[in-house]
Amino acid sequence: MNADDVRVPRAQAGSSPQHLLTTVLGEYLDSSDADLPSTAVIAILREFGISESSARAALSRLVRRGLIAARRKGRSPVYHLTPQAIAKHRSRMRHFLNFGSHPAPWTGDWVLATFSVPNAGQASRHALRRSLTALGFVGLYDSVWIRPGSDVAPAREALHALLYHVEGARWSVLHARFDEEAGPHGPASAYDLTGLASAYSIFIEQYAELRAAARNGEVDPARALVARTSAMDSWRKFADVDPDLPPHLLPEPWPRQEARETFLDIHTTLGSLAQARLVEVATPHWPDAASWITHFQASRDPSQPEPTGGEHGSGPLAG
Repeated sequence: MNADDVRVPRAQAGSSPQHLLTTVLGEYLDSSDADLPSTAVIAILREFGISESSARAALSRLVRRGLIAARRKGRSPVYHLTPQAIAKHRSRMRHFLNFGSHPAPWTGDWVLATFSVPNAGQASRHALRRSLTALGFVGLYDSVWIRPGSDVAPAREALHALLYHVEGARWSVLHARFDEEAGPHGPASAYDLTGLASAYSIFIEQYAELRAAARNGEVDPARALVARTSAMDSWRKFADVDPDLPPHLLPEPWPRQEARETFLDIHTTLGSLAQARLVEVATPHWPDAASWITHFQASRDPSQPEPTGGEHGSGPLAG
């Protein structure tokens, strides 16, 4: 698929060191007061087969992005998550861990974004499609994009930001309802629901052995850290690409609930083990590691997930 395809994107295999570090910090560090030595970061990423040079490069990139900041402590600098990064991580963890817990209330409302861009604005058209995709839109037709819900503000802002300076460009954002939502010409046809169902089934199969091993207490801490992170990295992609359509628009059977149960079994059962391994790996370089390293726990009701363990957590996530 190229960048302009409008179907649900496929999960990408593997993770960059930068992405992996963001995942680990988001899962296991929940305070901007923790002073994290670079040597501890290197030791942690080594658990995932990341070299020292790649770990340092990932750390530098996160500093440039504003997720991590450096401060001087003694002879060497230490790093800490910024308050903005903590807030973002907590919001994202809430999204990932609660995703799929309950069907979203359905009102039949859709947001529809239309645009016309002259050939000279080709780059802006591509950028707009990427932006709309990130906002959960999918292309119903070439220049008609839709998403379920009623909040028009994000689409309006994206269209204005990307097309305002393009001469001859025009755009509109509308509220819409479809007479035949599930028909071959309705909005559901714009989504690759068959492909998404297949991806969920592959996830279930891929993690079946780990799920059983976790339930039976057969996973050691070193494996728990890597496996739990891998499961989260795979699950979070679903939370970002699944349009969360109402049940009457989904094919039967729909495997998302089983995939969620698979993820929750792994994530919940291996949380304390993964945390223990992180503490073990980081402590030689960071004596205070046990006081700061935590892990998030999901609930099946679901109540809000919250960090647990360590002595300096920020408390439960706000609803």
